[in-house]
Amino acid sequence: MLTVPKHFAKWAALAADEDHPDADLSEELFHAHLVDGDEALRALWSRHLTAWDFAEDPSWASATTARTDERRTAVYDRLRLGADLRKTLDDAVPVAKVPGSTVITREFEPWYTSERASARSFYWTAYERKLRAKGWSDAAIASLDEASRAVVERLADPEQPAARQAKGLVVGYVQSGKTANFTGVTAKAIDAGYRLVIVLGGTLNLLRAQTQRRLDMELIGQENILRGADTADLDSLVGIDYVSDDDADWDEFVRHGSRPSMLGAFDIERLTTRDDDYKSLAQGIRALEFEKREPARPLHDPANLHHTAARVLVVKKNKSVLTKLVKDLKQIHGLLGELPALIVDDESDQASVNTMDPRKWEQGSTERTAINGLISQLLRLLPRAQYVGYTATPFANVFVDPGDEEDIFPSDFLVSLPRPSGYMGVQDFHDLESTTPWEERTYADSREKAHVRDVHEGAEDRLQEAMDSFVLSGALKLYRAEHGIDGRPFRHHTMLVHQSVRKDDHAELALRINSMWHQAGYSSAAGHDRLAALWTSDFARVSEAHAPDLPAPAAYDELRPYVNAARQRIGSGGRPVIVVNGDSDRYFDQLPLDFDRTPHVWKILVGGTKLSRGFTVEGLTITYYRRTTQQADTLMQMGRWFGFRPGYRDLVRLYIGREETLGSGRNARTVDLYEAFEAICRDEEVFREELARYAPLVDGRPQVTPAQIPPLVAQHLPWVKPSARNKMFNAELVEVRSPGVWEEPTAYPEDPDSLRHNTECWEPVLRALSSAPVTLGVEGGPQYDARVGTVSHADLLAVLCDLRWSVPEQFSPHLEFLLDAGRDGVTIDDWCVIAPMQTSARRAEARILGHGPFSLARRRRRRGSLFSAIRDPKHVAAAKRVAGVTSPTGNATVERHVRPRRGALVLYPVVESEPRIASDGSVDPRDLVMGFAFVAPQSTARSDRPLVRFRAIDRTREEAATIDRDDTRA
Repeated sequence: MLTVPKHFAKWAALAADEDHPDADLSEELFHAHLVDGDEALRALWSRHLTAWDFAEDPSWASATTARTDERRTAVYDRLRLGADLRKTLDDAVPVAKVPGSTVITREFEPWYTSERASARSFYWTAYERKLRAKGWSDAAIASLDEASRAVVERLADPEQPAARQAKGLVVGYVQSGKTANFTGVTAKAIDAGYRLVIVLGGTLNLLRAQTQRRLDMELIGQENILRGADTADLDSLVGIDYVSDDDADWDEFVRHGSRPSMLGAFDIERLTTRDDDYKSLAQGIRALEFEKREPARPLHDPANLHHTAARVLVVKKNKSVLTKLVKDLKQIHGLLGELPALIVDDESDQASVNTMDPRKWEQGSTERTAINGLISQLLRLLPRAQYVGYTATPFANVFVDPGDEEDIFPSDFLVSLPRPSGYMGVQDFHDLESTTPWEERTYADSREKAHVRDVHEGAEDRLQEAMDSFVLSGALKLYRAEHGIDGRPFRHHTMLVHQSVRKDDHAELALRINSMWHQAGYSSAAGHDRLAALWTSDFARVSEAHAPDLPAPAAYDELRPYVNAARQRIGSGGRPVIVVNGDSDRYFDQLPLDFDRTPHVWKILVGGTKLSRGFTVEGLTITYYRRTTQQADTLMQMGRWFGFRPGYRDLVRLYIGREETLGSGRNARTVDLYEAFEAICRDEEVFREELARYAPLVDGRPQVTPAQIPPLVAQHLPWVKPSARNKMFNAELVEVRSPGVWEEPTAYPEDPDSLRHNTECWEPVLRALSSAPVTLGVEGGPQYDARVGTVSHADLLAVLCDLRWSVPEQFSPHLEFLLDAGRDGVTIDDWCVIAPMQTSARRAEARILGHGPFSLARRRRRRGSLFSAIRDPKHVAAAKRVAGVTSPTGNATVERHVRPRRGALVLYPVVESEPRIASDGSVDPRDLVMGFAFVAPQSTARSDRPLVRFRAIDRTREEAATIDRDDTRA
């Protein structure tokens, strides 16, 4: 087939003439075969059309964007296909309109061209074949190809004479398949010429072994593991992992067909195995004596590089192990300066940013410093080494605290991976932008109602119900496996109970759950009655709404035999509960928790921190989360319920505390864990959206560089500063331009005088609002009443410039944008101000400074002085239409307010507790937070200006992420 789309009829005629002189390769026959369902032909064209759809800036379609109808049309035009065949191909292979990766990067010298990548692709091709065998779609593979390429092309060219290090960070989602990305990066990197790969894989050997096994199975392959050993000679297999202990999955490991070095490629030598972490270079010193075909030339010279084996180590992120590796590498002289190396740091935020507690954030720096310091030593020993960290949060400490170790600050690039298809993430547990009132939501239109079960203080703690859900969901998995659904995803079935950090609490809780299990009566009539009621009221209804295509029993009686089978699996060995809270490898070696080597893990897991950091709980279906602790530093890590749930998404349930006590004594407060987690997830999603906005180049140059990311993070976590007291971020955020974007400040003051001051600032705007409400909305969306008025841009600026903030630097870059638009004189004329009115029976209304009445919105601060979200989602669409962002709405009232250079501002008078309304209907301005959101008109867009502008405090070191506090040269 063609590597680029060309005239199909001419190519087919030439192929027929040269290789198949009697064959009919006409477009008509091609079309007929597709219509008749020729699967091999469809698969072939799916692969090529998807590759062309995903191609980045191809010379043959440079004016089109990847993964769009326009790109597909350009492909068809190049192929000169007729209309009927185009339609048939579109039906057979729809355009995968999935988001690509977001890349924030410094300028770099391109070297990893398509020609170079395709010329040396032995291990990437093997990995791609493996992914297809696992059932990955063409679009998923193309997306991985694109994302891994974005990393590799920003590393240094392994063949270049001058040594250069590149450092970057790849940001995925919790439990979202980051390992697949770094396996792809590793495959492409070694194909390109990197000959030493060090993977830092977790803090426990169990986690390290999982990573080793994954790389061995999907990349390194059988022939490299056997190293010439004869599988028929049992004596030669002694000591070789997987084959010497009859690993059940050995046949699933990649097969290259022969030793890669015999196939014109190169071998991979493992310096660690599944069971053995790095110990010493006794054999490793010899293993690192790379053989040069041309001894007079350096190892990185192409004449040597592509004929020598690659070495791979998967090591624990452990001080003693890394110290040993650093010590041994120091014994190797001369060669290290010639050796292209890659360091992959999985879970690089192991001691993660504490998003809730600044003091805990600072305390975590010691733990990070020891490991990061050793990684820095590795980088100094290996001048041609590249560092790529992987994390599940864009607020990773390695990005926001570059003062820890400047050596591993990812100064060259950040790649934010898209949310993968089939992934269950925050959007699947929270109704983030639902416009439907809570009381009207159903299992069908509410993800929260479908998957989340509230646990309230003082009420029944619902632990028995959670355990019943675990048994019932296990029975449904077994039922589905016997009714035509692939049962491989049901191999493991787990429930996670996470309620405390204290080991004594874990033991007590495990004992309670064990007692409950034996008293639950799952084989008795009462037990079946309880499960039948849960099936009817919950699981049957959710599955009908969210999994109508999956087999389901018509009545609970059909499930009875599967309930018994599930009960037997969970209770096997007389041990339904496993406590997971140890710190040592020896502890974990004793647990029946090796998801790779144990045929079935159907257990209830009780634990704390070890279950929230790096530990993948396979088959997790039911989570019970009520962690009561004086710290809230685990909220970012608690999303173990996120991940891929093929064939059982509808069965996933989260039981979560809505009234949990944090702290003690006078510092005690009640926290809604569900809402607290939602607040953090919102911040992450908004930050990812910001990165996507700032990623496109302007005039061929990046709008944002990695060194400028820390002040952007500080917009969301204002207390995060470099941990070294004498350091400060060098980049200062000056301006954020946001034409057509809903912007919502959240850092409002807390002291009564400032609240009163801000309320009085808004008085001229309140005066301009209509006394009679009007009805706003968009066609097909919810309608709402609001008081509406118009103020000039100059009058609004006078208000905004006088407001007080708890974190002034959060709003000042947006204010600079609006001030600049005012100086322009031609981009904003005025603003339509919208004050939404509530209509529910529970609404609160009051007069404000003699105007109104206005509806008072109830909101709570989620982190310090910061609110999470002020808006009501149903107000967004009309505001965006007024600002000219969207097309006409069908609402005449909205359309009357649309002007070419008009912005929209939505005003939310907020109260944080029950408002105190005076006898005249007014509210004390000291009790009001005058929240607002705005959408600047499209007229403020400037294609020649970046969306963000920074000022380097030390202009002589613009690429430096941090500088000394006393080094403030202009």
